Amino acid sequence: MIADRAITSELSRRELWAAIARLGGVLRDYLAARNGVATEPSEAPLADESAPLPSTLTALTATFDLSDFERDVIVICAGVELDDELARLVAEVAGDPRRGFTFAMALDVLPGANWRALTPSGPLRRFGLVELSTGHRVMRAPLAIDERVLHYLAGASCFDERLVGLVEVMAAVEPEDMPASHRALLPKLTGAWSSPTSPHAIVQLCGREYASMAALAAAAAGQLGIQVLRLRATDVPTAAAERERMVRLCEREAGLTVSALYIDFDDRDDAETQRAVASFVEVVRAPVFVGCREPLRVPRRAVVQVDVAPPGPSEQLQLWRDMLGEIGDELAGELPGVASQFSFGLGAIRSASHNVRGAHGDLGTALWNACRAEARPKLDELAQRIEPMATWHDLVLPEQQLAVLRELSLHGRHRSTVYETWGFGARTVRGNGTSALFSGVSGTGKTMAAEVLALELGLDLYRIDLSQVVSKYIGETEKNLRRVFDAAETGGVLLLFDEADALFGKRSEVKDSHDRYANIEVSYLLQRMEQYRGLALLTTNMKESLDPAFLRRIRFVVQFPFPDLPHRAEIWRRVFPTAAPTIGLDHEQLARLHVTGGNIRNIALNGAFLAASAKEPVMMKHLLQAARTECMKLGRHPAADEVGGWT
Repeated sequence: MIADRAITSELSRRELWAAIARLGGVLRDYLAARNGVATEPSEAPLADESAPLPSTLTALTATFDLSDFERDVIVICAGVELDDELARLVAEVAGDPRRGFTFAMALDVLPGANWRALTPSGPLRRFGLVELSTGHRVMRAPLAIDERVLHYLAGASCFDERLVGLVEVMAAVEPEDMPASHRALLPKLTGAWSSPTSPHAIVQLCGREYASMAALAAAAAGQLGIQVLRLRATDVPTAAAERERMVRLCEREAGLTVSALYIDFDDRDDAETQRAVASFVEVVRAPVFVGCREPLRVPRRAVVQVDVAPPGPSEQLQLWRDMLGEIGDELAGELPGVASQFSFGLGAIRSASHNVRGAHGDLGTALWNACRAEARPKLDELAQRIEPMATWHDLVLPEQQLAVLRELSLHGRHRSTVYETWGFGARTVRGNGTSALFSGVSGTGKTMAAEVLALELGLDLYRIDLSQVVSKYIGETEKNLRRVFDAAETGGVLLLFDEADALFGKRSEVKDSHDRYANIEVSYLLQRMEQYRGLALLTTNMKESLDPAFLRRIRFVVQFPFPDLPHRAEIWRRVFPTAAPTIGLDHEQLARLHVTGGNIRNIALNGAFLAASAKEPVMMKHLLQAARTECMKLGRHPAADEVGGWT
């Protein structure tokens, strides 16, 4: 390829200078005829027809369908920049050294002159191949070649500076590196532009596997012998005039570089961005890929839609083995669980494998942590990540509730065996997700239980406040929830939907459109929880307000009771770290204070600060002061029978 470029570059320079010399002769002939001097017509140098590749001038002419006259206009404009002799001849034709080459001169001097070249829709002006100086009439405006086009004709590889930072060349992708299910889609992509009836159909790649969709576009383009220029959807201007300028710049760059365009969406792109991109692709004259979650409506263009699903567990397993190389044998026992838990495409598996190969220590742990790190970025923008620290020892609950939580943990740990190996996944209609509802007043341990499960299963814990997700605008709540679930689908995540009361409630009687959509929002959340491959938890303070029809669709329901006296005493025994100095603490007396475990932890912590400031161990007097502060926060005073005898 490097040698071919060198040949093309040298050929391009020869062909360009030959064309400049030929038009120099045309100008001399014109001047001689104007001055009444008889001369022999100049002979044009012959093009090198034996060259293995076309010159850039020949390619430019073919790409933009230029007439001979339009090509000669471009060559003279290039010659004025490159050749002093041609610049002198142009000035002499103009009769004024301060005047440049104009359309009026071109119509007088060049053979095959036509008015089409002057129009804004003609290729010279539409694609910005030449520029007209402002402040003049069209016929008298000095013409100049665009700098990007001049470099191209001279055989120099560069990029239009107006597109730098907006458009990038995508790396080539070999089909052999892709999962088989994605390779099978390539014929549909390459065939989309082989039909003579729709040579520039828009290929819409739809799904949530954005990296895989981009890889498919690059692989298909490689098979067609072209490259791909990637443009972020958010960089498409929403203002019509700016968007039109972007269209023309991208059209020209795609033509000069023999490229297709790839418009890259992500989950954050809003309706305004979608409308701007739809308007862009409807008019751009270039092959276009669009990578988006859902297809755009583009009624005035032929569209080929290709749905791109994530590779299945077995395909991911093979990708892991290929990417891990020789250490894949050491991780053979870990890979099935990883492939089941995490839904990764080629790019994520390659990145995680690279991190594992450079890791030290336990490779199984390194693999799991690399996958968790790979899955985090999207969710970090949408939800609050909680670092789980609580263990089973910290969780004080009745044995019945603890048993349900341990069963919930088993579902997360053995989902690969049950759904994949034993085949239960194929028999499940609604989905393989594990959902649970934690109900109880604040401070009874709902979030702590989520921490325990996340730590036990080696998952990241993300908290989503449903009161912030629910929107009064129809359709916005589902959109917000979709973004969360789509981001979490890569795996390694336990989703904790807090404040479920903001969305759930007794099924409302449908009186207007808002009632109907409120029920749709709840159904959408439950549907996504059922389909979600991981563990999704809901918390509520008011289980009684939930519709039984909704509760039936949740697999586990755990009631977190207000702790009774024995449980409160046990919480007091466990709340102080072993390193914390304590003297004379009576757990039975402390348990008489009628508060939840969350309040007990606050009192213990505040009491520790009071003791530290007094340079004393934690004693009952410190906890009494802290208890009064905590009860004041709750809007009450501790009763005498609750704190009597503490000091």
